[in-house]
Amino acid sequence: MDNRSSEEHSKFSLLSNFQPQLFSLFREGYSLRQFFTDLIAGIIVGIVALPLAIAFGIASGVSVEQGLFTAVIAGFLVSVFSGSKCQIGGPTGAFIVIVYGIVQSQGIQGLAAATVLAGIMLIAMGLCGMGTLIRYIPYPVTLGFTAGIAVVIAASQVPQMFGFFLGNEKVPAEFVDKIIFFGQHASAVNFWAFGVFLLSLTVIYITPKFTKRVPGSLIAVLVCTVIVQVFQIPVDTIGRTVGKEPIPLELGFPRFSSPVTDWAVLIPNLTSIFSAAFAIAMLGSIESLLSAVVADGMTGTKHRSNTELVAQGIANVMTPFFGGIPATGAIARTATNIRNGGRTPVAGIVHAFTLLFIVLCFGKYAAMIPLASLAGILITVSINMSEYRIFGKMLRRAPKSDIAVMLITFFLTVFLDLTIAIPVGLILASFLFMRRMEQEFGTNSADNQLASLSDDDPHEDPMALRVFEVPDGVHVYNIRGPFFFGAASKFQQAIEGAACRVIILRMLHVPILDATGVNAIEELLRRAEKDRTVILVSGIRPQPMKVLNKYGLLDRIGRVNIHATIVEALPHAAEIVQEQLAK
Repeated sequence: MDNRSSEEHSKFSLLSNFQPQLFSLFREGYSLRQFFTDLIAGIIVGIVALPLAIAFGIASGVSVEQGLFTAVIAGFLVSVFSGSKCQIGGPTGAFIVIVYGIVQSQGIQGLAAATVLAGIMLIAMGLCGMGTLIRYIPYPVTLGFTAGIAVVIAASQVPQMFGFFLGNEKVPAEFVDKIIFFGQHASAVNFWAFGVFLLSLTVIYITPKFTKRVPGSLIAVLVCTVIVQVFQIPVDTIGRTVGKEPIPLELGFPRFSSPVTDWAVLIPNLTSIFSAAFAIAMLGSIESLLSAVVADGMTGTKHRSNTELVAQGIANVMTPFFGGIPATGAIARTATNIRNGGRTPVAGIVHAFTLLFIVLCFGKYAAMIPLASLAGILITVSINMSEYRIFGKMLRRAPKSDIAVMLITFFLTVFLDLTIAIPVGLILASFLFMRRMEQEFGTNSADNQLASLSDDDPHEDPMALRVFEVPDGVHVYNIRGPFFFGAASKFQQAIEGAACRVIILRMLHVPILDATGVNAIEELLRRAEKDRTVILVSGIRPQPMKVLNKYGLLDRIGRVNIHATIVEALPHAAEIVQEQLAK
């Protein structure tokens, strides 16, 4: 009976982490007025998503339809299962670097396998309640790899920006090799393409001055496409390379099929695929939850982080079966949705159907879009993503340790790989944090007089300075700061060689105690029992008290030797000394 109820409780706990906002919406009620508002917002976001999905698909090294189908399928699934009311899902600029690298090394099937595996990881993370843990990723790490991704995206657009004629040559994946390659092909610049790029960039930046409703990226694509087609400007388009026959682009309804057909090719590379999947899952979780936080700030709502991870996982498991690539919450499109009145997941669903309608009815015209105009969109995306103003502010004002974490993460992202940059950044940030906590920790002794604010005596003015007389044969150790593994050695050094009849551990200012700290106290108890020294504890707080109790150390110390304040502990210590002297 107990086992069954335990299993039921476990299942309930897992399911409690998955509560889609759409399901709550229909339970709470949904007005016709809100539907029309969501409808307009969804249509606008669907139009905004069109050029971005195309640009992200091509920049990622996959086809146009893969980028578009990802926006449709993932956009629909994220909205249906999302933990955020206004989240818009789809391909994003952050994934370009990862996807391009996987495609180059593992092929399309390797990318599909990594995406499905990443989706399973995200679902597991959400059901296990890890959505709340993502918020503990340090900001310097997030800023470092985001800025690094922005630099890599901008570098990837150089061939389209300058219209390099590369023939059958492929651009290297590594950043340094890429820069060398561009230098070697500097003479192959197509100035017509560079002019189209500048036109695209100009339109994107001046559009907001005239209208906030229509996205500058869409107008830039339309203007550049019309000019290139009317004047027959010799630049590469999605369906045509200069000097070659055009390739027709036929986009139909996304078809369901197995994303992996040759497992024999993938099995030898499972380690690399797993590593790529972990990077996709980590980046997807970070970006989607950041987007949800931005949405909360704009609407005054509160997202369900664990449900959001499950939603992102479902989307990434399913999109490869329709030819899609990794997807996550898109901050810019989510913000556009909110600014246009979208307040429920219905707007995101409308966005997906709007995009599907455009693909089915006008998809064949996408072949006419100049690649240089898409480069203008992606350069804009990379500039916005880099958060260069905040990056510069961090360099000027942040502590040196945070600057080091940010720069190391940035350079690792640019010159090596995101799968290396994120773990190294997290480990480095963790070590630096522990170093700071260790510096905050202190242990000082008093064997004559103890001058202190009497903040552990509830009967006195907390700001009154008192001098406590410490009896002969008694040592008082003031311990301050988190008593964790990084600080335990400092405590052991401080008490080393202590020879006295009574030791008082004053723990009023110890907020937490971990297993290494417990081990240090246990070692002190062993020495005390050997030397017949009595250990008293004063001012211990709830968490350390609970930990010591679990380890059985409170009984070893003796319940009578645990005191609420130093005011109580000192007379008790004096009594113990007198009793020992009388023997």
